[in-house]
Amino acid sequence: MMSSKEQSSIYDIKISTVAPGMVCGNDAFQEVTAMDLAMKLHYLRFVYYFKTPTFDGFNITKIKETMFNWLIHAYIPCGRFRRTDSGRPVIKCNDAGVRIIEARCHLSLDEWLESKHDSRHKHLVTNNVIGPELPFSPLVMIQLTTFKCGGTSVGMSWSHVLGDAFSAMGFIKLWAQVIAGHSPTQPITMAQSQTEVCNIQSLNTSPNILSLKRVDPVGDLWSTSNNSKMETFSFHISMSELTRLQAQICQEKPDPQIPPFECICVVIWKSFGKIRHGSGPQAVTVCKSDLKNRTKAIITNKSQTIGVVKTDIPIAECNPKQLVSLMVNQVVDERVKIEEAMKSSDMLSDFLIYGVNLTFIDLSDTPLYDFEVRGQNPVYVNCFIDNIDDNGVVLVLPTSKGCDDGRIVNITLPEDEVVGLKKVLKEDWGIA
Repeated sequence: MMSSKEQSSIYDIKISTVAPGMVCGNDAFQEVTAMDLAMKLHYLRFVYYFKTPTFDGFNITKIKETMFNWLIHAYIPCGRFRRTDSGRPVIKCNDAGVRIIEARCHLSLDEWLESKHDSRHKHLVTNNVIGPELPFSPLVMIQLTTFKCGGTSVGMSWSHVLGDAFSAMGFIKLWAQVIAGHSPTQPITMAQSQTEVCNIQSLNTSPNILSLKRVDPVGDLWSTSNNSKMETFSFHISMSELTRLQAQICQEKPDPQIPPFECICVVIWKSFGKIRHGSGPQAVTVCKSDLKNRTKAIITNKSQTIGVVKTDIPIAECNPKQLVSLMVNQVVDERVKIEEAMKSSDMLSDFLIYGVNLTFIDLSDTPLYDFEVRGQNPVYVNCFIDNIDDNGVVLVLPTSKGCDDGRIVNITLPEDEVVGLKKVLKEDWGIA
């Protein structure tokens, strides 16, 4: 939980809306893909921390002027959802804009970052969801918080229906270009929806989709509730610690063939064998960015792989080396199955993906620290995902520029599992 000192430190909150500086969308309708709609209940939250003098001399009027120009090149996320006659959601490109929140903090940036409470980041980015009134619900919200002594945070809430983390980064990096006085070479567009009809017979006879869970219809309020109260905590793993973990997994000298992401996944997956009564999660979801098939300036969910790896052996009995082999060689990409499932339901059903199984998401190659504002890169970036299912999510993030090439691990779990996982990570793996 967040300390009362931090919780009460945010004040002077103002809310407004910024739209493109000229007519861009022309009220056209932008269809979204089957994969977009599969992700519609999830939300990405980012908080970028900058030290002074990043925004010195930029009052809110000047900041909004840069946003007017920015959103001309990124008008699709400024739209609002509508439903077609069939009930399928589409984006009306009506230039309705992004919601802006201005706030102040009584604490200095250093005081804020020194805190050990991971929940503090949630006070610097809004927890909005889409709905219940679709025509009035922004898809993106930006929170600008000024700290005592001059530091600034930029919080961005990004509706996952628009695209993955790389898409979100492409969107906000355009703003940095405009602030620097550069006109983007091409506007952001959205991946086109394909209209082909899936083979229903093939879908019905295929194996179950392990990464997808149908939930009760949510209507126009795109949110679900958890059976458990969820808690987030994070820790840093240095490269030297990763080398040690590789050796521990192999029970011999470190194996450089074990990539850092898979190494972290195995450590956490194996640890769940203890906190979840021996068997542990025998199927986990693994999400990675498919960089080879990503097109510049397109926001999309189709460039993130959604795979499942499973074992028939109780996790408590699995050798970590066996789990590494599964993670590296046996992940089954379920994207095609997910798209078929969405199309077979006319894309009107509601699903969850993150947290249906224990879900590992590799964001270590996401350029979080490339959001450069007036020559300043963020000193720290926090990222988490809202509206996940109860089995939890593990994000593997890059470290800040200038640090060793380690990883930040951000874990969201049911509250009653956090203490147990921390204990196992410390006692079995030396991770504090």
